[in-house]
Amino acid sequence: MVAAELRRQIIDGELADGDLLPRQDVLVERFNVSLVSLREALQILETEGLVSVRRGNRGGAVVHAPAKSSAAYMLGLVLQSESVGIADLGAALREVEPACAALAAQRPDRADRLVPELKQLNDEMAEHLDNGPGFTEIGRRFHDLVVRGCGNRTIIAVVGTLETLWTSHEQQWADESAARGSYPSLGKRRAVLNTHLKLAEMIEAGDVDRARRISARHLADSQTHTLTGRPDQRIHALSSQMLSRQWESRELMDR
Repeated sequence: MVAAELRRQIIDGELADGDLLPRQDVLVERFNVSLVSLREALQILETEGLVSVRRGNRGGAVVHAPAKSSAAYMLGLVLQSESVGIADLGAALREVEPACAALAAQRPDRADRLVPELKQLNDEMAEHLDNGPGFTEIGRRFHDLVVRGCGNRTIIAVVGTLETLWTSHEQQWADESAARGSYPSLGKRRAVLNTHLKLAEMIEAGDVDRARRISARHLADSQTHTLTGRPDQRIHALSSQMLSRQWESRELMDR
């Protein structure tokens, strides 16, 4: 009951991200429970990522708003426990991301913010053609933006977790292939950039069918690089801290 009430206050914004919960003796009196029950409630919330309990002289519990990184971490654990391969994850994205591109092309406000941001990322990709891992990182931000640009909050949350998992694997591939000298050629990088440019153009024009087709074809082509030599690789769940840094980095870039 204590965990449920504190969870409600966090979700409803009555307790804001970064707030410090009252001292445990205050909470014991407020909820009329034992200290053991209160600590069990805090343990539940800590497991859910909604608070972090600090021990020692400066102890207390810090509130954390629900995070997309937590959802991605839990999904990653589920898929990892079922020995799901990254090829399976890639197939899922080939089904759902083109739908996001189509929805983005239907948004009446796409020209005000979404399209300029897509074009800005394409400009950054052009500036990083000679830097394989950097080119990949910016390209993944482009894909994330297409998903967020679909306008449907449920789709953004669900597909966003899939994008986060795929990004971790693709970035690992980019770093390793660049170190080996096997990262795709400059010509192939230009082809990827041209596809991104074309997709942004179709979204801007409101051409739903072509936006969907370009996205689907591009995903099928680009995933072959990540999957080459590792078709049976299993999904692994990044730590929640690493996923949080990914999300924070993207949100900073968005601002």
